[in-house]
Amino acid sequence: MQRYSTLYMQKPQDIRIDEYDYPLPDERIAKYPLARRDASKLLLYKNGQISESTFCHLPELLPDDSLLVCNNTRVIQARLHFRKETGALIEIFCLEPLDPCDYLMSFQTTGGCVWRCLVGNLRKWKNGRLSRTLSVEGREVTLHAERQDHTDSETHEIRFSWDNEGITFASLLEAFGELPIPPYLNRATEESDKETYQTVYSHVEGSVAAPTAGLHFTPEVFAALQEKGIPRLELTLHVGAGTFKPVKSQTIAGHEMHTEYISVSRETLSALASSTRRIIAVGTTSVRTLESLYYMGRTLVHDPEATADHLVVEQWQPYDGSPDVSPREALLALIDYLDRRSLDRLVSATRIIIVPGYRWHIVQGLITNFHQPRSTLLLLVSALIGDRWNEVYGYALAHDFRFLSYGDSSLLLP
Repeated sequence: MQRYSTLYMQKPQDIRIDEYDYPLPDERIAKYPLARRDASKLLLYKNGQISESTFCHLPELLPDDSLLVCNNTRVIQARLHFRKETGALIEIFCLEPLDPCDYLMSFQTTGGCVWRCLVGNLRKWKNGRLSRTLSVEGREVTLHAERQDHTDSETHEIRFSWDNEGITFASLLEAFGELPIPPYLNRATEESDKETYQTVYSHVEGSVAAPTAGLHFTPEVFAALQEKGIPRLELTLHVGAGTFKPVKSQTIAGHEMHTEYISVSRETLSALASSTRRIIAVGTTSVRTLESLYYMGRTLVHDPEATADHLVVEQWQPYDGSPDVSPREALLALIDYLDRRSLDRLVSATRIIIVPGYRWHIVQGLITNFHQPRSTLLLLVSALIGDRWNEVYGYALAHDFRFLSYGDSSLLLP
């Protein structure tokens, strides 16, 4: 089923971000999660009507023919702190692996690897090697960090090396690293965040931010969904630091989306292609993955010999006017692409931006938290429910909903 988000005559690039602003007092931002995940409030937007419930009642509120799609990524302890001999504190924030470029291979590597990173207090680290020694798995290990470039760009290539080849990089991050929590929480990471800032179904390491719509799910909620006969699929999108990047330009044309890496099994693609159920995305990361799959498949329908590089979804690709195909055609083309290469998993990347005027192809409903003003995530919500986002957010503010990552949830069924 294809539908437009709204009768939108304006070019998506000309959308002004100040039209997607609202007042969010700091006291409405949830600094900590509730003691019980599924005790959070749940706003229901269905057929244009707004009501509220509690997240533990989600199974009762979902349409009987729903199919949930969740992002199973797991947040890594991506913040590494080093102190120079001068006393200067340098923070290295790991964003994505470069050598090896595969996440799993990079985490399993021993001896050394290269990552793209943000560097805090960079002016104090012009050159030289940073070092830090800790006990890892009962063995003393010294971790070194060296800059591979000396540019003024926003990110930098950092080579990590260590003196014990029996230790993996994953183990080093676990020992040396700190879990990155969102900057708008305005507090330091606490030990409890290592559990509460992960979904109960997270198991594929790679994100530097949690897919927070999934934080409300509990084993009890999943049991109730199973009892109701609502199935669930998993896919992976590794969330980057760009998810917190504010839109600073007046129009969306000036905002550059960051690259996000996705991994979807052939089994999941086949289940999506054959499903007649209503696909409900758990979180905006699942939305971006599902809709990106459509454009990857469309590319293959038009060019069956397209290479892996050609499958990467560019930011404005959905708005380029290329002929559409059916969602099933697109998904079957992806399955054929894997089969011809004897692959059991699609690994690719996307820079998709979903804004008002977007034409939906796969997603038919969304479970999501309440997002920051002037953000691309709020634009995505507006693409799904149109200008009614104003009423939804107004209701949430007026009825004591908690906002952002550790806040309450919504079920949007346009």
